[in-house]
Amino acid sequence: MNKSLHKPVLLEEILSLLKLEEGSNCVDCTLGGGGYSLAISKEIGESGQLLSIDLDFEAISRFKEIVSREKRENIILQVGNFTDIDILVEKNFKTKVKFSAIVADLGLSMDQLKDDSRTFSFSSSANLNFSYSQESNFGKAMGIINSASAYKLEEILKKYGEERFARLIAKNIVKERKNEKIRTGFQLKEIIEIAVPKRYWPQHVSVATKTFQALRIVVNEELENLEKFLPKALKLLKPGGRLAVVSFHSLEDRIVKRYFKKEASTCICPAELAICQCGHKAEIKIINKKPIIASEKELQNNPSSRSAKLRVIEKI
Repeated sequence: MNKSLHKPVLLEEILSLLKLEEGSNCVDCTLGGGGYSLAISKEIGESGQLLSIDLDFEAISRFKEIVSREKRENIILQVGNFTDIDILVEKNFKTKVKFSAIVADLGLSMDQLKDDSRTFSFSSSANLNFSYSQESNFGKAMGIINSASAYKLEEILKKYGEERFARLIAKNIVKERKNEKIRTGFQLKEIIEIAVPKRYWPQHVSVATKTFQALRIVVNEELENLEKFLPKALKLLKPGGRLAVVSFHSLEDRIVKRYFKKEASTCICPAELAICQCGHKAEIKIINKKPIIASEKELQNNPSSRSAKLRVIEKI
């Protein structure tokens, strides 16, 4: 039995806030280990349908075993990028359908973290990859690390990793690659450790965390995909339908927060205009003004939930 290592974060909160009912049609945009999908499938019953999407073919393959074992006949599995949710829905449903609930967990699954070939791990001995998909982005990370200028590397680390020591790290990458091509996650981690003074290393995570995050975001075009996904997901919701998004770093959460705020507003004109000229109408209501975070109990059972933030909206 090929069991997933991943524990879904904020599962109880998501199930409660999505207001799932028997017969609902739903989408899990980022299947991962399948924790959300399995729970949603049980909530909506056999009269409902759940489309579960993941860019990672191995995640789909692992979950097929769970679906078979649990005899869940209301789940449709689809390899694909959540940014193409509209296309994937059209592909899998014969008639136009609106959904009661859509959920997206933007985090890295434990299964992917433990897969050495992805080089998400700081101890990885495989060639730099950072891709969620086995079939796309091959060689992109290696190209960035070994070819990009110090200026470009610094820009990437600042923008996507919010790395305080971006300049020092970029300079050391350029210096070290002159001696030897940087191929593995472990090599890259050591280069970062040399670049950042030890007194500035964080206590509970690796000093390489933000650099690895930045590369993963760039390789997978995560922020661009999120910006494309949100309006598509909103369009697919029926009135009263809910969208839940779990983010794991400030860059993602900022995009989600701003988009939700804009779509919940009755006017998006510049503040200096005395009279509204945009004609914008609120399409959603925000269910939780502040992001929901993991409880102390969940943090003890699942430390990876420490940075998770959940935002939920309802379509008007």
